[in-house]
Amino acid sequence: MVIGEIRPSMALIYNKELYIVISCEHAKIARGAAFCRAKLRNMRTSQTLECTLRDSDNAERAFIEKRALQYVYKDGDLYHFMAMDNYEDLILHKSKIPDKLYWLKDNLELGGVFYKNELIDLELPLTMILKVAQTDPGFRGDTVKAGTKQAKMETGLKVNVPLFINTGDSIKVDTRTQTYMGRV
Repeated sequence: MVIGEIRPSMALIYNKELYIVISCEHAKIARGAAFCRAKLRNMRTSQTLECTLRDSDNAERAFIEKRALQYVYKDGDLYHFMAMDNYEDLILHKSKIPDKLYWLKDNLELGGVFYKNELIDLELPLTMILKVAQTDPGFRGDTVKAGTKQAKMETGLKVNVPLFINTGDSIKVDTRTQTYMGRV
């Protein structure tokens, strides 16, 4: 594989492991060979790796498939999903998706990332509508400028929200940054 082809969100096989490119910076210095400083996330362990890739390294492009899934239920440490195309039951252990657990709610439609017909990761929607399960009442005189308070969502996720949000309200949350986007 030519190092100049590496782009963010590309899947790579590097040192016999499957990685997703989080970020990359290409460079060529004088007469030296081109190289790429990349930040990679291991798809099986979710660990990040910062490395310098050269043409001589054994990195090759991996072809991953994305399919529509629906979250069905949780059974202990196992999370069950249904493939929308063939209604197949797919299972992921919670250790494979620790950063996505707070987003899973019944009947949520999301994307599944498959490598060699094995479900290895989930792709959440960019925004989700969640119901506020618990938050303290906000008082206008508490702050000098527009203030925020912490609210616990129906899934257990904690998000900073404006003072006017109350228990029972539905809000839109950005899944990438875990930030409040607006009331629904």
